[in-house]
Amino acid sequence: MSDDTIRLVTIGRIIRRRGRLLTLLAVLGALAGYGTSLLVPPRYTTSASVLLPGAWEERELLTQTQVATSSVVLDRVSAGLGGTGPVGDELRERVRAEAADGNIIKISGTAGTPEGAQRLSDLVAREFVGFATRIVGDDADPEAAARLRALRQAVERTGRRVTELADAAGPGRSVESVQTRTELAKLNTSLQGAMDKLEQAAPTAGKANMVVMGAAARPKGETPPTRAQLVAAGALLFFLLAVVGHLAAARVSRRLRTEPEVAAALGTPVLGTVDVPGERAGSSEEGRAPGESSEPREEGRGAGAWLRRPLGLDVRWDVPVPYVSGDEAGRLVRYRRVCARLRDGSPAGARLLVVVPDGDGTARRAAGRLAAEAASAAEGPSLRVVEVPVDRPMVPDRDDESGALIVLGAGAWTAAELAGIAEACADGGHELVGVVLAGLVRTRPARSAGRRAAVPARPVPDETAEAAR
Repeated sequence: MSDDTIRLVTIGRIIRRRGRLLTLLAVLGALAGYGTSLLVPPRYTTSASVLLPGAWEERELLTQTQVATSSVVLDRVSAGLGGTGPVGDELRERVRAEAADGNIIKISGTAGTPEGAQRLSDLVAREFVGFATRIVGDDADPEAAARLRALRQAVERTGRRVTELADAAGPGRSVESVQTRTELAKLNTSLQGAMDKLEQAAPTAGKANMVVMGAAARPKGETPPTRAQLVAAGALLFFLLAVVGHLAAARVSRRLRTEPEVAAALGTPVLGTVDVPGERAGSSEEGRAPGESSEPREEGRGAGAWLRRPLGLDVRWDVPVPYVSGDEAGRLVRYRRVCARLRDGSPAGARLLVVVPDGDGTARRAAGRLAAEAASAAEGPSLRVVEVPVDRPMVPDRDDESGALIVLGAGAWTAAELAGIAEACADGGHELVGVVLAGLVRTRPARSAGRRAAVPARPVPDETAEAAR
């Protein structure tokens, strides 16, 4: 898993095999989101629009948004609320102004109730318009306005005089009269255009009549994040963190999966791989129905063992789905081949100690069946199965055994754990004769009742074992 690319099938495997744990974490995340919503009071936001007539540049609109949220305007708003609303920095955080298209300033207010948000937005808009209008009125120069009016009157008189001159030039029967009338008309148009531009360039022209475009609408829903959104976000966050945690743990996992890695960690050759049919929770090897299979499980002991099965932590998610094995006869051949290799490598009548890591249910079942097959054989060593704790391995001292055989579940242990078991065997005076890997497989569906049951295979003769080697 540490070198594999993360694919969707890997995510699906995590969800399927750790579904109960992920569901529990999602529920905890939803509860955390609900608790957060209790700490964060609900907020409602609405906005009021202020229209600024005339020609405004972008920087001027930006200046007006700053004026709308200035301390002068907000102090007036705080006084208008009568001391019942927010003040100071809290009020500044709840009021926001931005320039929209069409010379419109949108003023938004946030409060704990819809009515409060509506009242705050309307009050800020009114105070802003009043303050901006007063600024424009104070900046107006009476003398400049009088001069502008006098200039307008002079331009009007000049326009009338130009018209009289054009009429006096004749009806336009000669070329000279036509040219004169044309020049006078152009002069009159230029005077009117210059006067219009002068009025538009005036600082107070058309900018003193700001209008509040109606009352702010009462908000119908809370401002995000709402309580439902916090609950959903908490559940999703915990779920994703759990999935990412599984992937990260698999990336740094050091469990050995291949035969060369296991052989190198133990310093002994791999004698073979045997198949162990899967069984459902609560079923035994003898009572298991044909074709019944389950996910690969880890059987552990300790303080948290009672919690692993309800949460699905006893299910190995980081191994592929067990493949479908052949019939019982094919699985039996694998066990007898291992027994044949043990017989050929040990003296007649020898005894071997079969070491199984504690908690490896697949290896324990494989060791039990291997011992049964060795006992039913006419010749070959007898096997004694012992379980050894992995955290502090302790192997019984050598009695009359001629060696030790280690049986492991495939992809279940790290190199350090296997090295500890090998050292425990050496401390007990046992020489390692080999290692057997046990893999969990699925059995084929049960045959119909009308068909004959498969005939158990006969014991494999010695020459077959020799050929299998």
